[in-house]
Order: sequence, then structure tokens, then C-alpha cells
Amino acid sequence: MVRTTTIQARIDPEVKRNAQAILGKLNISMSEAISLYLTQVALHKGIPFKIKIPNALTSKALTKSEAGEELHEIDSIDGLFEELDS
Repeated sequence: MVRTTTIQARIDPEVKRNAQAILGKLNISMSEAISLYLTQVALHKGIPFKIKIPNALTSKALTKSEAGEELHEIDSIDGLFEELDS
């Protein structure tokens, strides 16, 4: 695919760093990721995923998990399935 146009966007530096770290693990450049996203927007004729505001309970849980609070750890996959089955 020929790339003949440029997009400029202002992004929060922390968001960019976090995204670059994840994309690096996937061996995908920022340009490739943006191209993938825009291709999906065109194919779906809209945003290719649901956008929603979390309810109060979900928002509180996300805030706590991001702060490393009230996390539940499992030692192994087997332990996870044991807990889920009980």
C-alpha cells in the first residue's frame, strides 16, 4: 500500500510512551498501528469497538487496580481454575 499522506496529532506524552511500549512488544510501529486503526474505521464505517463510560463501580475498580490496590493474585493457571470452579 502506497503511503502518500501525513497525519499530525497531539497526544499526551505518557499515553504515547505506554502505547509505544506495548506496540514494541508486538513489533508494530506507531504508524502501522494508526494505519491499522484507520483501516478498521473505514471497513466498519465507524469506530471498530464500543465506546462507553464505565459505571461508578467499574470506575472505582479500575482506579484501585491502576493504583495496585485490592489486587488478587493467583500462583498458577491451575490455581486460577480451582478458584473459578469453587
